[in-house]
Amino acid sequence: MAGLAQIPHGQNKMIRFIMSDLRRLWSGSVVVILLVAMATALGVTVTLQERALRLGTARAADKFDLVIGAAGSETQLVLSSVFLQAAPLPLVGGETLAALSKDPRVAWAGPVGFGDSFAGYPIVGTTNSLIENTSGGFTEGSGLKDATDAVIGSAVDLPLGADIKPMHGAAEEGGHTHTEITYHVEGRLKQTGTPWDRAILVPITSVWHLHGMGGGEHDHDHDHGAEGEIKHDEHDHGKDPQHEHEHEHEHEHEHEHEEGQGQGHEEGHEHEHGPESGLVETFDAETPGVPAILVKPKSIADAYKLRQQYRQGNTLAVFPGEVLTKLYATLGDAREVLSVVAIGAQLLVAASLILVTLTHVVQRRRHIGALRALGAPRSSISLIVWVELFTLFASGIALGFAIGFAAAKTITAHLVVKSGVAMPVEFARSDLLQLSVLLAVAAVLAILPAWLAYRQSPVEALRS
Repeated sequence: MAGLAQIPHGQNKMIRFIMSDLRRLWSGSVVVILLVAMATALGVTVTLQERALRLGTARAADKFDLVIGAAGSETQLVLSSVFLQAAPLPLVGGETLAALSKDPRVAWAGPVGFGDSFAGYPIVGTTNSLIENTSGGFTEGSGLKDATDAVIGSAVDLPLGADIKPMHGAAEEGGHTHTEITYHVEGRLKQTGTPWDRAILVPITSVWHLHGMGGGEHDHDHDHGAEGEIKHDEHDHGKDPQHEHEHEHEHEHEHEHEEGQGQGHEEGHEHEHGPESGLVETFDAETPGVPAILVKPKSIADAYKLRQQYRQGNTLAVFPGEVLTKLYATLGDAREVLSVVAIGAQLLVAASLILVTLTHVVQRRRHIGALRALGAPRSSISLIVWVELFTLFASGIALGFAIGFAAAKTITAHLVVKSGVAMPVEFARSDLLQLSVLLAVAAVLAILPAWLAYRQSPVEALRS
């Protein structure tokens, strides 16, 4: 406490008196501020992080109106197809993809095939139609033109022209590298703020052939799939798979010769444009199955009709927004639990602060008594005590908001790297309400010590 001569008589003198008092008791002041800041930061972090997750995932799903897959888990279907969280999903029949591609109610329908990766990035089999309608264009390069082409998201750290050897699964899970094909990066997409920024997009037909599945009409012209053809060429010619794209015409010529002498020129021409050398994006009833199909209906009415039609039998159709709403409800429950924990912590801190401030007033009884004896009004003394304590509480609350924001930013940055979902950490109007409530509580808590100082008798204080 400052000297007794520093009895405040004006507003400026009172402020200087309070600041001098706080500087003299700086260690106790710092402890009070940190206690309040930590209790406040916990609640702010929970609120900001939950909001960032909701906003980020909602924006990531905006481009996908309807997801169709095989009957199973709605949540896993959306997480796998929209957020590229790979999981062993059952395959929806190729006839469904073919029907959706020709449906007059559908603007576009894009298959999604996954399971492979490269350097930690998921490899997704799809079509140019889906890429063009969801990416917003290219920052460099162009789209898929050949079965060995690849298009990368904005966050994929690879240059144009880079070679990609797909790995089945992930390295940490004991995955193995496919040697039958090498993709070549042909384009980089604009940033979308979704998990697709971390994806490597390749033709769905090459994914089918790589995993020993049929791939379209060209497979019916021959007795075996493209994967077998690639392995056959490697065995006969000893070629490195990396040079397969460069020598594809030589391989096709030799394969035509081995197919038998009965094949004509027209049939050989069909094979020359087969999935292993050209790009096939038309589908029929013989098309292989896929884990999911992303669909853009032409109207809201069409969306609901398609959803109803494909929620029967062996297929499942969902609106990603509906699934996310259910997830948000779960997140909301978790946030409520954490909020209760935060409120409990704040109440404990408040109780501790009351004890600290009451002890502080008791320890300063003689000083308060001296001020009263020298003519300081009761109201001035109680106001000094209230302003000091409210200043400490308000400083702690402000620091808590800053710490909470920084913590939410740090956590979000880690989640963005892992998921690819851009999550905006930002304050909202509701946070201003929370700030106002906390300041009001701080003002009320500071009243009790001020009231005790007001009631204190100078004679009794000097005798103690």
